[in-house]
Amino acid sequence: MPRITARTKLATVSALTALGAFASMGTATAAGPVLNGGWAPSTRCPVDATGMLSSDGLDKAPQCVVSYSLSGSIKLGNTTVTTGKTNLQIGVVQNADGTNSVVAPAGGALIADSATVPGGLIGLMCPSDIPFITDICRQLSDGRLNKITATMESVGTPSEFDQIAGVLTDQPIVTIPVRIRLQNPFLGDNCYIGTKSKPILLRPKNLDAPAFGVERFDGDGTANEEGDMSRLNLLGSTQYDDSFAVPGATGCGLGLLGIIDAAVNLKTGLPSAAGKNKLTLNDTQTFLTGLFAPGVLAPDAGRVFSQNWHSAVN
Repeated sequence: MPRITARTKLATVSALTALGAFASMGTATAAGPVLNGGWAPSTRCPVDATGMLSSDGLDKAPQCVVSYSLSGSIKLGNTTVTTGKTNLQIGVVQNADGTNSVVAPAGGALIADSATVPGGLIGLMCPSDIPFITDICRQLSDGRLNKITATMESVGTPSEFDQIAGVLTDQPIVTIPVRIRLQNPFLGDNCYIGTKSKPILLRPKNLDAPAFGVERFDGDGTANEEGDMSRLNLLGSTQYDDSFAVPGATGCGLGLLGIIDAAVNLKTGLPSAAGKNKLTLNDTQTFLTGLFAPGVLAPDAGRVFSQNWHSAVN
């Protein structure tokens, strides 16, 4: 059996307390332009993506979709924490046959703000009656060793967007592939829950029906009841997903024969099958923005849509 050094022990216990990794779920502060009026929510809409620009307005019509929440919670395995802001933005090309294709912004579709677990790692495992753990607790008085951050990252383009599900309850609205990166001096640079090839697949749906409203505005975002642009507002619903599975953590530690991977998974209850995890997003605000009559602008609807977005940038 390989000799486990004091450094290895400390790394292992730090990873064992990876419940604290959910102290930070990314940052919803990615820089974006400030947009005028009706365009305001769509700061990251990929209006210049090829698929959006090439929409002719007849067979294909471009649309910006934004959904955000200021608070919520996430349960992964046996871990539940309160989360902060989440912001999902995608471009959608609606096809005449009722299907659609999704376009993700260059920086990723989903951005999530930070959340905090009270007490950090020390609060989760100290004090302890186990001498070995007690010794480690003393060493974790260094806040830099105690803190683990986690960043939720988009890994690929969302899919299966269903506009009708946005006004219904208990119907998946969109599938969002993500992974969670765990960061701590002892976890190395490649510690993830979920991977690009095997991501966590979130499928949020409405728990209750949102309030429904429609706005019209000019191309530059200025309110106008007869404007060329329209925005569908779906407001106030709690969204949830309790159907996703969560894989085990991989790539954690300093090449310690999988010891830290196993420790992370043991503490957090991973992998965790579908039905044992849950995402809740409170008071979601969803906006679907498009041309009011895209066919009138054929074959240049996508280019006009993009030009309108740029004209609204302050």
